[in-house]
Amino acid sequence: MAQNLTRITRVPNPKYQRSGPKSYVSLLCKYKFSPTKPGPYLLGGKVQQKGKHGIARLFGGRAHVQRVLQKRSDPDAQPGDVPAEDQQNDSEYLCPVTIGTPGQTFNLDFDTGSADLWIWSTELPKSVDASGHTVFDPKKSSTFKKTAGATWKISYGDGSGASGDVGTDNVTLGGLVVEGQSIELAKKLSAQFASGVDDGLLGLAFGSINTVTPKPVATPVENMIAQKDIPKSSELFTAYLGSYKDKNDPDHGISFYTFGYVDETALAGQTPHYTPIDNSQGFWQFKSTTASINGKTVDRSGNTAIADTGTTLALVDDSLCQAIYDAIPGAKYDEQQQGYLFPSNTSVDKLPVVAFDVGGKEFAVQKEDLAFADAGHNMTYGGIQSRGDLSFDILGDTWLKAIYAIFDQGNKRFGAVVRTDPTQDPSVPAGQ
Repeated sequence: MAQNLTRITRVPNPKYQRSGPKSYVSLLCKYKFSPTKPGPYLLGGKVQQKGKHGIARLFGGRAHVQRVLQKRSDPDAQPGDVPAEDQQNDSEYLCPVTIGTPGQTFNLDFDTGSADLWIWSTELPKSVDASGHTVFDPKKSSTFKKTAGATWKISYGDGSGASGDVGTDNVTLGGLVVEGQSIELAKKLSAQFASGVDDGLLGLAFGSINTVTPKPVATPVENMIAQKDIPKSSELFTAYLGSYKDKNDPDHGISFYTFGYVDETALAGQTPHYTPIDNSQGFWQFKSTTASINGKTVDRSGNTAIADTGTTLALVDDSLCQAIYDAIPGAKYDEQQQGYLFPSNTSVDKLPVVAFDVGGKEFAVQKEDLAFADAGHNMTYGGIQSRGDLSFDILGDTWLKAIYAIFDQGNKRFGAVVRTDPTQDPSVPAGQ
């Protein structure tokens, strides 16, 4: 049984620049959904030729149409590839994780919407600029073992991705050592993946969606449970996502994860509300059959949502999205930015109280998080946007910052208590 379990602090990325459209495009790539609101980005068909080998390999093969994210730079133009600079390829917050013996520390993006633990490695070609990154050298770890024949590959909707081979090593998370954890070493990174400051990603979804072949590998949390690193009564992890806007509040905007225990200070005397999850798609998915806007209930019978710490925005269906912005004076949909905007000088009392159901109890978005980024022309890009043709909501940081989230893997349930900030600051810095 592991001892001395501690918080893992989320560290703000000083180079992160908020952009509404870039964050939305990144979600289009990650979840590969088709937009239902007008704008430059769309899911289109791209013909790929699979030919025979040799000089005439383009002849006698097969052509197939792959669904990829594309951009139409002009309403009358044919759609083309999405440039790397159109995406938010950086993470707003990162968490330190130690891997290997002796330990090498990596700043990773903790993501409950994926299930791979991949890191920059010395197997990357020298043409990839690794300055500013911790790069894992398996030869310098006495506990590293290569997994013969195992490979991994993450592919996004725009054709970007990362891939490589696999090994096992010891991973330290918040005072807890996971022995023999599978780690995915990056051998190839597309420009989109290589441009961020993070050293990789730690997936906290379920191992069924892990990309390692020929057989998916267990996630760190699954291994913690299997190795009995954490108590049977606490086979869970938690997320307390603060904000730079809260530095003057009692919690000073702190932001952290815990593994193997629930932080009593974060509970603030409250009893968590729990709801069962459906992990059949690999996500932390739960019933979310109502929402409310300024206390008026919106029936959403049959609706579900996933909690995704790797997503900055919250995405909901078009009808609810429209109703939310109808409640903000001067709000509008902007086709060029493919998102809803509202006036930057909107006061807190003019912003609606928007709440989402978590298995029978609603939790409201903090008003300050309805404002995501500067959209120019004295307008602000909203933190809640359209989920397109997705069949479920994606509740990212915009909503998660309002709660202390408990991801109870052992009991297959999601828990929450309200995280209250006495002051609300809906302003966003220009260009941020």
